[in-house]
Amino acid sequence: MARRYDSSTTTFSPEGRLHQVEYAIEAINNAGTCVGILAKDGIVMASEKRVTSGLLAPAKTSEKTYKLSQHSACNVAGLTADANILIDQARLRAGRYEYQYCEPIPIEQLVEHVCNYKQAYTQYGGLRPFGVAFLFAGYDEHYGFQLYQSDPSGNYSGWKATVIGANNQAGKSLLKNEYGSQEEDTEEGKDGGEEMKTGDADKKLILPDVQEALRLAVKVLNKTMDATATSPDKMELFSMTLDTNGNCKHTILSSDETKEVMDSVDAETAAAGDM
Repeated sequence: MARRYDSSTTTFSPEGRLHQVEYAIEAINNAGTCVGILAKDGIVMASEKRVTSGLLAPAKTSEKTYKLSQHSACNVAGLTADANILIDQARLRAGRYEYQYCEPIPIEQLVEHVCNYKQAYTQYGGLRPFGVAFLFAGYDEHYGFQLYQSDPSGNYSGWKATVIGANNQAGKSLLKNEYGSQEEDTEEGKDGGEEMKTGDADKKLILPDVQEALRLAVKVLNKTMDATATSPDKMELFSMTLDTNGNCKHTILSSDETKEVMDSVDAETAAAGDM
């Protein structure tokens, strides 16, 4: 039955499904893993770098993390060529908004613009969905740091921590268990940490700082990557923080800095195993 309806993005199957959109989402589930984690003092994004051949020249810029504007960036899982079109759209929208209103575009408005563009490619004949999913990281003065995820259907949602790409369910399970810490005490500002309420009215979620988020991101990639032994050249770590002037600072960790984080995770894992 599916074969009669999977050749077009504009035709619903009797079950109410758009098969081409579902196939695009499935393609992303086979792409390199990307992790996004919201911290109390910034955002961390980590990506799996897949090297197809040792003969390839090293990339001059990141192929997983892209700067959209001074206050926003994104991670890509899926077809990079498709992502380039959407990244150009996002940069154009951010630049035009700032030129018109003399202030940075709100992050959710930027995400919504990209997702509307993606959704149009699922509704008109002769087009195919974009085979790419994004993690958007950004900051604005009203809502602080924000993390969003979008897929080829044009849907988007805000997250504290999430995973896209290969083995994303295993990564989300790890994040669910290890992200943040629960505090029974409802006293505001205890221990100086920023607190976010969860579904339990008597508990609050204490967000990690950027360094803790980097270690957690490495743990997730260690769990989701197919390679038996991980190394700094197989993952890319990115952080967005505020400098002393309140401006966003985008940082892609070097190989030495990445190895330092990986070594601290290994030491932490070994210590936990000895207990």
